[in-house]
Amino acid sequence: MSAHVTEPPALGTAPPEPAPAARAGLALGLLATCNAMIMIDESMVNIALPGMGQDLGLGPVGLGWVLNAYLLTFGGLLLLGGRTGDLLGRRRVFLAGVALFTAAAALRGLAPSGEFLIAVRAVQGIGAAFAAPSALALVLSLFPEGAGRKKAIAVCTAVGALSTAGGLLLSGALTSLSSWRWVLLLNVPIGVAILLLAPLVIAETPRSRGRFDLAGAVLSTAGAAALVFGLARVAEHPWSDPLVVGTLTAGVLLLVTFWFVERRAEQPVVVLRLFADRDRLTAYTGTFAVQGALIGTMFFLIQYFQYVAGHDPLTSALALTPVAVAMITMSGAAVRIERAVGPKRLMLTGAALLVVANLWLSRLEAGSGYWNTVLPALLVFGTGMAFCVLPTTILGTSGLRHDEAGAASSVHNALQTVGASLGLAVLVTVAARAGSAAAENPPAGLPEEAVQGHVFLESMSASFTAGACFAVAAFAVALFIRPAGATRTSGR
Repeated sequence: MSAHVTEPPALGTAPPEPAPAARAGLALGLLATCNAMIMIDESMVNIALPGMGQDLGLGPVGLGWVLNAYLLTFGGLLLLGGRTGDLLGRRRVFLAGVALFTAAAALRGLAPSGEFLIAVRAVQGIGAAFAAPSALALVLSLFPEGAGRKKAIAVCTAVGALSTAGGLLLSGALTSLSSWRWVLLLNVPIGVAILLLAPLVIAETPRSRGRFDLAGAVLSTAGAAALVFGLARVAEHPWSDPLVVGTLTAGVLLLVTFWFVERRAEQPVVVLRLFADRDRLTAYTGTFAVQGALIGTMFFLIQYFQYVAGHDPLTSALALTPVAVAMITMSGAAVRIERAVGPKRLMLTGAALLVVANLWLSRLEAGSGYWNTVLPALLVFGTGMAFCVLPTTILGTSGLRHDEAGAASSVHNALQTVGASLGLAVLVTVAARAGSAAAENPPAGLPEEAVQGHVFLESMSASFTAGACFAVAAFAVALFIRPAGATRTSGR
């Protein structure tokens, strides 16, 4: 079932004229800032969760929905968000998404009840689902394939890392000194600034002639949302839980149906020929696998710093900033290294570094020193991330027609979201089983007051070992990337 989109006769699929260098630089800064705003938002919410629960009377289930309501709409609508930008104009859809995201961020900081907060978080996820893929597609429109685009993606990575570090520190400070409500309002002025400045420096892209594939939109949204919900539920329930099994099964069936529907659709939500290119398919798979290698760092190390090392939220956030520093520093180096050795070797190196970092962190103990144990692992981790992000993004968004950029960007973002959900679900499951085993068989002579800390350390160690397995999978995937200079094939 499809609905026509009304377009003026002048519209076409030709790419826009390149923007002047100065304006393109300003536009890139705004688009990178939007990406960073969306990236750090989840960290801010995690830091604010304890205060939310106390003030709004939210228990563990309610706090879980504060996170999951956002993930469901964000993950579910990403594919539709990218296609909408292709059809209606990427700047228009980008600004609409940022406006919705910013308005919801303002309302959540004023939330009078837990139910209101959860509803606003769902709306915020809708805004992010339309802003994120449109932002990446606009970057692709501004910078043609080649050195300029690689540098632009490196800038986005560096700005995201810098903003994550700054957001964590500011959130930790506000949590320690003030209220969780101020933490949730941090993104509001950023969103307002983007809305005011973007129309001045970002040109609208031509709309692509086509239709909204409503059947594909419904199937992709429902399928992705079901997968995200089922994987998020695994954090608190076993894989055998009927609702987990039911939603994951429904998600897979819906996405399989979506695949068959898209094969016959005249204007599909996702152009299936995107997956016919070997390097792009490899990049998408690598993007998915890398998420499992990184998700445990934030989730478990924040708990380690606070519950084992005894640090406050601000000090814990400060302890994690070396990851961002390494990503910022090495993003520029990644462009030069990729130019010299090619994307395959760069990603192999990055994945290998992620294996080393996860195994290193799996050996943390209660008395591990920060400077000689934790810090080196975080620097290796950040470098590995920088070396993996550039080649997967470049390969996943190269060789596209102008009207495919939004769809390719939405697939990239969707795989990041679902990969993170799957990675966290697996890591939490592994951690829970390791924790149960440790609780049943504590070391002989261990004082009773130390058992809880021992259980957590064993759980965290197992989760980082699982993270290393995800990194090994990313390494294996990278082996299939064509050597630099090889001819890419596609299904066109």
